[in-house]
Amino acid sequence: MRNILVVIDMQNDFIDGALGTKEAVAIVPAVIAKMKAYPKEDIFATRDTHPTNYLETQEGKYLPVPHCIQGTEGWEIRPEIAEMLLPDHIFDKPTFGSTALAECMKEIYEAEKGEVTFTFVGLCTDICVVSNALLLKAYLPEARIAVDPSCCAGVTPEKHAAALMTMQSCQIQMD
Repeated sequence: MRNILVVIDMQNDFIDGALGTKEAVAIVPAVIAKMKAYPKEDIFATRDTHPTNYLETQEGKYLPVPHCIQGTEGWEIRPEIAEMLLPDHIFDKPTFGSTALAECMKEIYEAEKGEVTFTFVGLCTDICVVSNALLLKAYLPEARIAVDPSCCAGVTPEKHAAALMTMQSCQIQMD
């Protein structure tokens, strides 16, 4: 059984930047410890990526806080996390979910004949973690997909808890 770790949006702006929270800061050591338990080739990540005209986008109109603008320090994955990632295992995404990540995970699932578990960690539980976990569930309804709640943080603790309940309702396991 192959185990894949998917690290969602562990970027400076979501940790202690424009949209950072104390809960996001608090999970960084746990995410690093979790990553150390996986071989580098089995770790994949997403990176929220917005253009300089972010405020003109639909997302920017609903969340008018510039963040993760490509090429800025806030866009960068936390250095101690980035150093544990292979460059071609990072998926830039302009929105909450990454179809490119889901396609890559589907290829792995098929190559491993279904003998694979996908575990999600990262930020924010109630936006990009839930979006990517459920997107992968739609791509691979028979796959074992899990989330480690201790390695995730939401926009608020209440939204974190609500997202975990939503994922459990959709048969995402809690590890």
